[in-house]
Amino acid sequence: MHERTVSEVLVDQLAAWGVEYVFGLPGMSCLGVVDAIRKHEKIRFVRVRHEESAALMASAYAKLTGKVGVCLTIAGPGATNLITGLYDAKMDRAPVLALTGQVRLQYIGPGGFQEIDQDVLFNSFCVFNKTINSKEQTVELVTLALRHALMERGVAHLAIPNDVQKGVLEAEIEPMEGRIPDFSIVNTELVDRAARLLNEAEQPVILAGWGARGHGYKLLKLAERLQAPIVTTFRAKGVVPEDYELALGVLGDVGTPMARKFVDAADLLLVCGSSFSEKTNIPQKRIIQVDFDPMNLAKEFPIEAPILGECGVVLEHLLAKVQERAANLGLLEEVKREKANWLAQLDKEADPKAAPLRAPFIMKVLRETIDPAAIVTIDVGDNSFWVGRNMVMAQQTLLMSGYLATMGFGLPAAIAAKLAAPDKQVVCITGDGGFAQVMGEFMTAVEQDLKIVVVILNNRELAMISLEQRVEGYPKFATELENTNFADYAISCGGCGFTVHEPMELKAVMEHVLHGRKPAIVDIATDPKRF
Repeated sequence: MHERTVSEVLVDQLAAWGVEYVFGLPGMSCLGVVDAIRKHEKIRFVRVRHEESAALMASAYAKLTGKVGVCLTIAGPGATNLITGLYDAKMDRAPVLALTGQVRLQYIGPGGFQEIDQDVLFNSFCVFNKTINSKEQTVELVTLALRHALMERGVAHLAIPNDVQKGVLEAEIEPMEGRIPDFSIVNTELVDRAARLLNEAEQPVILAGWGARGHGYKLLKLAERLQAPIVTTFRAKGVVPEDYELALGVLGDVGTPMARKFVDAADLLLVCGSSFSEKTNIPQKRIIQVDFDPMNLAKEFPIEAPILGECGVVLEHLLAKVQERAANLGLLEEVKREKANWLAQLDKEADPKAAPLRAPFIMKVLRETIDPAAIVTIDVGDNSFWVGRNMVMAQQTLLMSGYLATMGFGLPAAIAAKLAAPDKQVVCITGDGGFAQVMGEFMTAVEQDLKIVVVILNNRELAMISLEQRVEGYPKFATELENTNFADYAISCGGCGFTVHEPMELKAVMEHVLHGRKPAIVDIATDPKRF
């Protein structure tokens, strides 16, 4: 009869709580856990080329699904390599569990090979951080780590010493049922007050943040009932279709002028699931705010009605209490006119003849070819600026590194997204700088047979940094890039690769790769002189 090890119990506990994937790299101090994953029927190990990518994949998976994303690596350098991706999860409130090996118990302290003080390393940003020092702690500590990650929407960490991983353990697995509280309870008095404010408002506007994802239908229904325009934060772009008649696009640095105009003119804002980032710049006025985190409520200034709760639950309560208004033909006509002017501006910018290709034209082709239900992951830099400003989204889901804004997020996020939603089209939009940081993970996509499309806006420059140098009064320095041929690289990895130099080539290439059978890279020669 097979005796279970601590590692096998640990992995069984993860599976019982719905973990499907573990992103990571094997190594001496985590081999016991890796082997337990190898033998498990319900959990798949996704081997990456760098630990930062493993943590970014776990973060992206958690952002997309709401489930715990899990990453795994060795003690010492493996653990330190996770930190950037884990900070991305921390700052964007994504539930992630990091598992790291550790040296054998008797070597913890004297400074053994690859031993670092992992407790200190992870304490600064984790909501839960423990070392499994005895096999009897396994089930309890794994369960606590998962609960903290889910309930506090943050990063949990467990270190497992090498010898503990191999210990024999018989233990009952703790089910998830009954361990997660009901978040559907809200303060009905505050909801009643919010409904009264909405009914009395003459020019209400709805602002949807990332916390409102998955509730687009409720937002649209409430907008129709109130005859209220909808704007979104950048992270929430696509939560409601931007071609909907009352949708005004993104509010903030990369947003639309019409979103700012209507928000500034509003006499009441209903803000659902937004953290009030300075990049969004929500003005101080009468506001109803809905958020799951009490520390986000009235974070920047006093709020008229701060409602603690999940956006979907609160929206259901509001829909039951808000009065239906007659169609506001004047408002509809004004919104229609503003949107027509904005779309005309975008079309004017999308020069179909300029070569190297201009980013507004690329965004126009992408919005014409990408599936309306696709998942779009973006990197940091010029590419994200153009997606936010010029790409009109239908019902696509946008994944990004929000508060941390770390380069290299786009490709690992696309891999995680395709694993989480294999039936969805997944497109990564990145720059040459961001892609080069993680380009080894394209081999991971090929090995895992993940049919993603990577669109590289290749201006051979860290263009946003060049602009920042210009704004700060510095000469351009250390921002020009000498790149490899990314299309050839894709082919050498076993995928598909295309280089686009002329505008008229792009649409045909995109249609080909979006319906292809292999991971693909579309390397587009773009113009760094964006203004």
